[in-house]
Amino acid sequence: MSGRRALTAVVLLALTACTTGPSLENRGQVTASPGDSRHLTIGSAGFTESDLLAQMYALLLNQAGYKTAMLTVANRELYEPALESGQIDIVPEYAATFADWLNAKAHGTDAPPAGSPDLGTTMRALRKLAAPRGLTVLDPGRAVDQNAFAVSRSYARRHGLKTLSDLGASGLKVRLAAGDECVRRPYCAPGLRMTYGIDVTGIDPKGVGTTQAKQAVRSGRDQMVLTTTTDATLDAFGLVLLADDKRLQNADYVVPVVNRARAGGTRVTAVLGRLNDVLTTADLASLNRQVDSWRRLPSDVARTYLKDKGLLK
Repeated sequence: MSGRRALTAVVLLALTACTTGPSLENRGQVTASPGDSRHLTIGSAGFTESDLLAQMYALLLNQAGYKTAMLTVANRELYEPALESGQIDIVPEYAATFADWLNAKAHGTDAPPAGSPDLGTTMRALRKLAAPRGLTVLDPGRAVDQNAFAVSRSYARRHGLKTLSDLGASGLKVRLAAGDECVRRPYCAPGLRMTYGIDVTGIDPKGVGTTQAKQAVRSGRDQMVLTTTTDATLDAFGLVLLADDKRLQNADYVVPVVNRARAGGTRVTAVLGRLNDVLTTADLASLNRQVDSWRRLPSDVARTYLKDKGLLK
């Protein structure tokens, strides 16, 4: 599986180097009528929750008569241009994080954040940023997943840590296991330094909440890992979350983002909207646990969930 993911990422990189989709100058593509292609590519960012959401999108669309393909690209810097160009048609995203990412892309990394703890404010900003790029952001559902930081239980006990403020006040040097983009994203290393005064000495680029990242913290190679509040495997690795007591993180609601020209029609919106009515944050944590702890396939877990909820025959 990892080899295939690496291959698709390489292929996608080659494609996006040549075509980056509707530009701000190409208003004809941006303002075209919403499309309803019968063949849709669903993108996943390569971590468990994204895989599960992508699988559920594909299963629901298949049932509605669409033909779907899956493509995994574990880097937003690659899959977002592919979404603009139509190489990927639909991807599960997180409202505040994606708003901040598009805002930095449009206005520079020093631009004020577009994401907010308030969902309405975040969605308005996100849709304004997405529209000129030919993207449509569908309505959020009930499920929300925030970024979070975890340390080993023994490390927390030894240094009396319960919150990120405790870690900042301790003066401990922290090597952080995360994605390589953590170096510049405001919710990650820069925010930990500015908001909490945490001495982040380096980023170990093992990904967000990956097994390798959590193992690095369990072994003591790294002191903290970037994960999410729906991570169901922390206890198995002897890890605990530190409370985000100064609200560095925005509330990230799950939102499908589509290429308007290929998947912006009312049918896709209606199909994916059915998932919004039932999927909760607790559901996401449970689904993640089935994949990460019970070693079930994301496709099987997604199918069972949709059938249990009456969304899939």
